[in-house]
Amino acid sequence: MSEDTTADSDTQFVPGFAEAPLGAVLGSVAAAMSAVGTAAIGALMLLIVGDVIGRNLLDLPITGVSEIAARTVVAIVFLQVPAAILQRRLTRADFLLRRIGQSSTSAVALLEILFCLTGAVVFALIVWASWPKFASAWTTSEFFGVQGVWTIPTWPFRAITVLGAAMATLAALYRVSRELAAMKAAQ
Repeated sequence: MSEDTTADSDTQFVPGFAEAPLGAVLGSVAAAMSAVGTAAIGALMLLIVGDVIGRNLLDLPITGVSEIAARTVVAIVFLQVPAAILQRRLTRADFLLRRIGQSSTSAVALLEILFCLTGAVVFALIVWASWPKFASAWTTSEFFGVQGVWTIPTWPFRAITVLGAAMATLAALYRVSRELAAMKAAQ
């Protein structure tokens, strides 16, 4: 096991409510969103397998699978990214952070703060850019697919993007607060 899996108060995914109420709520919501994303992966996998079997063995493809898959993959990412931020599981160069950490733990904390602040800005910009598209999809009843053959509303997918990006912003800002608290405690 890596040292990232320790359950100390600094790296704990969902802290106790008494210890950090905001962290507990944020972590619980992120965990629920991640669970929904995981279930969506399973459902998407079953849908694709059903389409392949139907298409190749029965000559009965499932209509709209490519459209559903394209939108669902994006939704899954936005459902799972807040939990990944809180767990410090986003893709990064851990070997570099470990090497820097051997000589300066405060430098690693500063890099983590910079990383999280950058993430918060990026995800806040995604919310800002996606909100009008969500509002338009909601008010105009926007659909995708082939009208008369198969359609699905776009607003649920756009809502997941907005919710996931907003939660990712909050998760990144929470990580910043935890890193700053850890730096203060270390002094």
